[in-house]
Amino acid sequence: MTPALTLTATEFRGVVAAAVRAPSLHNSQPWRFRLRDGTIEVYADPARRLPAADPTDWALRIACGAAILNARLALAVLGLIAGVRLRPVAADPDLMARLTLTAQRPATPTEKALCAAIARRHTNRTPFWPTPVPADARLRLVEAARAEGAWLELLIGAGPVGAVAEITHAANRLLVRDEGYTAELTKWTRTGEGSRDGVPASAGGPSPEPQDLLPSRPFGDRTRAPGRDFEPEPLVAVLGTAGDDPSAQLGAGMALQRVLLTATDAGLATSMLSQPIEVAAAREQLRLALGRFGSPQMVLRVGYGQPGFPTPRRDPAEVTDEG
Repeated sequence: MTPALTLTATEFRGVVAAAVRAPSLHNSQPWRFRLRDGTIEVYADPARRLPAADPTDWALRIACGAAILNARLALAVLGLIAGVRLRPVAADPDLMARLTLTAQRPATPTEKALCAAIARRHTNRTPFWPTPVPADARLRLVEAARAEGAWLELLIGAGPVGAVAEITHAANRLLVRDEGYTAELTKWTRTGEGSRDGVPASAGGPSPEPQDLLPSRPFGDRTRAPGRDFEPEPLVAVLGTAGDDPSAQLGAGMALQRVLLTATDAGLATSMLSQPIEVAAAREQLRLALGRFGSPQMVLRVGYGQPGFPTPRRDPAEVTDEG
């Protein structure tokens, strides 16, 4: 009989350390992890929900999906293949996934490269350089989304980009009129040192200005330097999935993270604009504007930018439970 595959405590900690480097709305880090009989369980953390920005838990599931993808890559580098079951227990909606070790094999070059990119990936909210993204890098991003069962629409030309920008601005205006939404944003903005969650004001990018093509969230109040406006012709991409149930949203999170890591490996900078997804009417407008079947799950800005630093994360010990 072949012995069951399992992880040591040190290996499990390393997998969790990779998983928590996933992005999450406001860097809320809404996840917990448990090792039980050689299976990694990924749970949503209800205490870190964002009731104003994310009343349906869409963003929470996107974040957990991204964490699952990171865990899969960390396991692959350990020489382990993990089978993933999303939402395996209907009676336990907080259980997002079970990752069961099914076989051993060496990691592929792609898995190694994407896993190495986990520690370097971060949201870049600053203006990008005007350097265009080459065709081969664009193709890699599209293929990364497809590898996880999603689609990625790259918008070409001022017309399509302008249409998405208009939808995104309209959604943003609606959101910021909600006092609960803005209070929640302020709650998760970190102005001091030592915080391991939330968005540091130093990483928030320059304050929004009327001429900006795409809206940004005001994490802090940073005046931009003269001549440092945002790029007038950004590469904008929309990630989407065929379905939009909770499992599809977890899958979207995995696809999103594979796209972001692929971009990082290619030397690209990225930022995310979720406002048109957070507003149901704007999301439908976005779908119609794209003419795509399925549901948009995230809008991305992609380009080349000044290197920055990942936002802080909690220690793996803070997000793990005893099996």
